[in-house]
Amino acid sequence: MAKIDLDNASLTFTVYPHKKVSLKEYLVQGLFRRSANPPLAVHALSGVNLHVRPGDRVGVIGHNGAGKSTLLRLLAGIYPPTGGTREVEGRICSLFDISLGFEPEATGWDNIAYRSYLQGETPASLRGKIDAIAAFTELGDFLNVPVRHYSAGMLMRLAFSIATTIEPEVLLVDEVLAVGDLAFQQKAQARMKEMMAHARLMVLVAHDLPTIKSMCTRVLWMEHGSVVKDGPPGEVIDAYVRSVKGPEAAARAA
Repeated sequence: MAKIDLDNASLTFTVYPHKKVSLKEYLVQGLFRRSANPPLAVHALSGVNLHVRPGDRVGVIGHNGAGKSTLLRLLAGIYPPTGGTREVEGRICSLFDISLGFEPEATGWDNIAYRSYLQGETPASLRGKIDAIAAFTELGDFLNVPVRHYSAGMLMRLAFSIATTIEPEVLLVDEVLAVGDLAFQQKAQARMKEMMAHARLMVLVAHDLPTIKSMCTRVLWMEHGSVVKDGPPGEVIDAYVRSVKGPEAAARAA
């Protein structure tokens, strides 16, 4: 059964304020027994509780830096929690940073294979999908060309087409994807809706509040790495908008 369980999950990063420390600084600080580059603890997530079950469509809202994308990466297993527990069951599809990791000297065809294998495909399973992936990209003969010659839009087309071929049980989406020209964006949105309909459960991060309200069954409002409110979309979105813009803005967003 697909499910997500976060219990008091926290994530702390250790960072250093200075990339480089001069020899003089090192020696002077050492004389007084102080570190020349002391570590700083950044609390990205603090005490997050989240329980998602099949049929749930959870939207995550909040200002930039609230911890929304970090939460998705924790759910995807990119970051392990430094406190609390994380349990995610089911086949995960993560739609964020989808254009990272391409081999620039390899062709589009080769990168389809590389990225598909990273997503869990095998040579046998990919054989039945590779032509459909290629057709969806609409890149034609450019698939025979190394991807270093691709424009940003072409690369996003290729990345999106590969990333959305699997059949997820747990779908994690960071922002609504806008790829290519208007016609391809319509295809991409249709593909996204299809994936969202078939996924057992979904967590969607977006700043587009009407989209969150129309697509989600629950909304999580985050601030400074913590959950402020978790509940019905209309109720949570209204509270969030009131906190940012006041009661009149909340009424207009309803």
